[in-house]
Amino acid sequence: MTEENILMQEKLKKLNSLKEMGVNPYPYQFDMTHHAADILEKYSHLEKEEKTKDIVSVAGRIMTLRRMGKATFMHIQDETGRIQLYLRKDDVGEENYNILKKSDIGDIIGVKGAVFSTMKGEISVYVEDYVMLSKSIRQLPEKFHGLKDQELRFRKRYLDFIMNPEEKEKFIMRTRIIALIREFLNKQNFMEVETPVLQVVYGGTNAKPFKTHINAYNMPMYLRVAPELYLKRLLIGGFEKVYEIARNFRNEGVDQTHNPEFTMVEWYEAYSDYNDVMVRTEELYKFIAKKLFGEEKIKVHDKVIDISKKWQKMPLKEAIRKFADIDVDKLDDSGLSEIIKKRKILVRGEKNRGQMIFAIFDKLVCNKLQDPIWIIDYPKEVSPLAKIHRSDSALVERFECYIAGREIGDGWSELNNPIEQRARFEGEQAAMRAGDDEAHPMDEDFIEAMEYGMPPTGGIGIGIDRLVMLFTNCWSIREIIFFPIMKPE
Repeated sequence: MTEENILMQEKLKKLNSLKEMGVNPYPYQFDMTHHAADILEKYSHLEKEEKTKDIVSVAGRIMTLRRMGKATFMHIQDETGRIQLYLRKDDVGEENYNILKKSDIGDIIGVKGAVFSTMKGEISVYVEDYVMLSKSIRQLPEKFHGLKDQELRFRKRYLDFIMNPEEKEKFIMRTRIIALIREFLNKQNFMEVETPVLQVVYGGTNAKPFKTHINAYNMPMYLRVAPELYLKRLLIGGFEKVYEIARNFRNEGVDQTHNPEFTMVEWYEAYSDYNDVMVRTEELYKFIAKKLFGEEKIKVHDKVIDISKKWQKMPLKEAIRKFADIDVDKLDDSGLSEIIKKRKILVRGEKNRGQMIFAIFDKLVCNKLQDPIWIIDYPKEVSPLAKIHRSDSALVERFECYIAGREIGDGWSELNNPIEQRARFEGEQAAMRAGDDEAHPMDEDFIEAMEYGMPPTGGIGIGIDRLVMLFTNCWSIREIIFFPIMKPE
């Protein structure tokens, strides 16, 4: 029998002993009046060995346990932190102290008692009543080394939060960021909406979908890769400002910045273009930074990036000239192909001129874009839903936002010409036949909707996971997703 099984058997014996004593090891409720952090803050002024008359009820998981005859010290951990408990047999009574004897590190308990300060000045609770709330039957990781293995941390996130409670801060920040996005957009009179996750035709971006099946209709369906085409249907229907915080699913690779299941916010505004969207997005990022940190600055690794000034705009081709020393306008297709081959750059599907230019940018330029910058005006071939540039028909009015070498926003002046949209989708079908499994499918229903008339529109999609990575200075997407997708053990 393994050591783990032996320890588990010991815990099960204690569980049975509690039942034999008439104790319910899993009661229904506990009246908790205070959290650890509240007590530590409120009573930080206490002198050593000073005891108050204030009675508190606290609950949490036992994290340390030190028995000394008829007295016991322990620390319990709740959502806000740890607090020390002091228990004496004479104060809690024989019955409660017998329950305490059957308690282990990992158990969840509730106590009631007075707040006091120990001889060493540690704010603690002098326990008068002790209740078992959940008897654990599995041993926590060894206390001195904690939980360090990353694979185990991500697979068993609940253990990660128990053993490394500081990890919860990133997720508290994540929740705040999502709330701030809602606050910002709601103040701008956007309406939050919900669109289908299960779709007959996936679309809204170039991505490989997850396929499923609906039994009721005996037909295939797809998990959403983006909410874009449904949000645009709402604009066609007469709503002028809409957004969705959407769970999306893309059957693609897993790396530091990609997880197959992720969260985005997309918003669309009628009668605007990509210039208007860039202004609003810049305001959003500054709003979040100001609310989180009190200033429009973000720490990236050991560097502080000031986002308060007006952000630079740079056309994609100019960025390639500046950061990769390549003038794509002076190269024909064979010249671009030679660079692709020499630099070992991946081009998906049909290797047309626009795809090659974008691939060169993506491979050689992106990680060099450290200060906030809008990269604008992309090749038409890589943006099937964006409007033709008003001064260059080979380009579209598309932008991406880069900070610290990461793309954290992708938007455009939305294409609202149904005839042009059909032609673009047909071009995507050619790319799909050429082997691009991320090409955009034909969506006849969406084109029909556009044929009724869609207003001029600006829109954007922002990966919330990447945004959280930026604002928490944490550069692995698995660190800021509660339960990232993991390969089975």
